[in-house]
Amino acid sequence: MPAALRSIVLLAVGTLLAACGFQLRGSYSFPFDSLYLSVADYSVIGAQLRRSIKASNPNLLVATASEAQVLFVPGAEYRDRVILTVSGTGRVSEIRLRYLFPYRLTDNKGRDVVPPASVELVRDLTYDDSQVLAKQQEETLLWRDMELDLVQQLLRRLAAAKPVFVDAGT
Repeated sequence: MPAALRSIVLLAVGTLLAACGFQLRGSYSFPFDSLYLSVADYSVIGAQLRRSIKASNPNLLVATASEAQVLFVPGAEYRDRVILTVSGTGRVSEIRLRYLFPYRLTDNKGRDVVPPASVELVRDLTYDDSQVLAKQQEETLLWRDMELDLVQQLLRRLAAAKPVFVDAGT
């Protein structure tokens, strides 16, 4: 491919990507100086959230809650698997996976700095009794995809938060 044609193609692709709003995921800028994640170390969400925050801002996370300006406190996460449709013969043909993750951002005295919120993710998948193993693997992959999506949504919400800090004298 000639160099001129190659540069025209690259320019066209770049223009199309810019026109659709595409941008690479960069580092996040957080509206607070320090953050403590009150999430268990063995938690998949906690580990991925820590890793992503450290990649974006290595000095943001602190080791103890007393050092932090803001604490991330997760609620009881809820995973649900619901049958959506049943075939005429009474066999399951579609399943809905639902993942609800409530959380709070508080100061180190337990006061909310933003209103409590939650992230809800839903995925639907078809089901076939003749392919049970494949459908179980697909469901496992969907749960994993939902976990990754949850971490990205939490990062965006943390970066977009507008915390209101109460003065010490109040």
